[in-house]
Amino acid sequence: MMPAWLLPDHVSDMLPEESGRVEGLRRRLLDLFASYGYGLIQPPLIEYADAMNLPGARDLDARSFKLLDPLCGRLLAIRPDLTPQAARIDAHLLNTSGVARLCYAASVLHAQPTGLLASREPIQVGCELYGHEGLEADLEIQELVLASLTAAGVEEVHLDLTDRGIFLALKEADPALAAVESQVLAALQAKESGYFATVAGITPETRAALSALVGLYGPAKGPSGVIARARARFGAMPSARTIHQALDRLEAVAESALFTQHPKCRLTVDLADLQGWQYHNGIMFSAYCSGLPDALARGGRYDGVGAVFGRARAATGFSLELRALASVAAPREGDEVGANRCIAADWSFREDDGCRQKVAALRGAGQAVAFFSSAQWAAYAGPKLTREAGAWQVTLPAGQWHAEGAVRP
Repeated sequence: MMPAWLLPDHVSDMLPEESGRVEGLRRRLLDLFASYGYGLIQPPLIEYADAMNLPGARDLDARSFKLLDPLCGRLLAIRPDLTPQAARIDAHLLNTSGVARLCYAASVLHAQPTGLLASREPIQVGCELYGHEGLEADLEIQELVLASLTAAGVEEVHLDLTDRGIFLALKEADPALAAVESQVLAALQAKESGYFATVAGITPETRAALSALVGLYGPAKGPSGVIARARARFGAMPSARTIHQALDRLEAVAESALFTQHPKCRLTVDLADLQGWQYHNGIMFSAYCSGLPDALARGGRYDGVGAVFGRARAATGFSLELRALASVAAPREGDEVGANRCIAADWSFREDDGCRQKVAALRGAGQAVAFFSSAQWAAYAGPKLTREAGAWQVTLPAGQWHAEGAVRP
C-alpha cells in the first residue's frame, strides 16, 4: 500500500525556509512590475478546456489536466500556463483600445514535466503587454526580464534570442511541414541536423533549411554573426522576405541600447532554439544563468492569440519559474520565516500587560514574535524577550541577527 504522505512525481512541498525566499521574491517582483505600470491579475485555477485550445498550440492542450465539471458536464482544464488567461482578460474583460499591461504570480499545473528536474506545479510570475506592434514593446519586456533577475541578485545573465517567424515562413512555403512539426521542433531543440534527411513528405529545400538552422547560433552581430550568415543562407528562398523581416527584428533588438546598459548580459542568437509555447509567432527569448540547466525565463511575441476570445491584439510577454529563480537568488535579510527567525516570548507571561504591549510593538514594527513554553523558551538559541529591571526587552545572543531595540546579554 502506498504511504499516505507520498506525493505524485515532480510535485513537492515548500517548507518554511524555501517559502520565505519565494514569497519575499514574489513581493519584490510584483512591486517591480507595478513600477513599470503593470496591473496585477488573478485568473481562476480552472477554465473550460476550449479556452486552452489556442490555434496551433497543441502542446498547451497536451500539458493540461482535464476533468468533467459535475455542475454542467463540460470539460474543464487546470491551467498549464497563465498567458492564455491574460489574453482572455485583455480581449474580453478589459477591452481597452490602447496599450494594456498585466502581470501575475500564481501556480500552474502540468500533466507532463518540462524536464527531468522540473516541477509539475511551477509558480509562474510574468508580464504581458498588449496593443503595441513595435519593437519598443519587445524591448520593454526584455528589460523587465533583466530587471527581474537583477532584483533577485542574479547579475550575470545569458539572453538568447530567436524568432519563430522563420520556422513559420518555412511551414507556409512547405505545408507538409505542419504534419511533422512537433518532431521537427524537438530535433531543432536537440540540434540533430541529421534527422531532417529522414523526414518524409517535406521538400529537399525545406530539409536543407532546417538543417542550416541548427548551425545558426552564436553572437548576433558582425560579418560572421548569426544574422549575417542567416541572410546569406536564406536570401534566395521563396520565403526570403518573411525570413528577412524576422532577421531585421532580431538585429534591431541586438543593437538596442538596452544591452549596453547591462554589461553583464551576454547576448546571443540561436535560430534553432524554438523552445516555449507553440502560440509564440515572432521574436522570442530565453534567459539563462549559472547554476540552472534550463532557462530561468522565456517569452516572446504571440500576436493575434486573443482572436479566439473575440479580439486579436499585438501581444508580447514573459514568464519565469519563481521556485527556480529563488533557488539561485542572492539571500536577502527578512525573507526567511519560521521559529528560528522569531523572537521567543515565554507563555508564562502572555497575560502580563507589559509583555503583551512589547509583543504588539515588535510585531507592529515588522518583527516576528512567537510564544514558547518555559522549557522551550529556556532552550531557545535565538533572540528572546526578557524582563530586566521591570522593562521588557529583546536579548540578542552573540552572532544572532539584529532586531530593533535588541540588546546583548
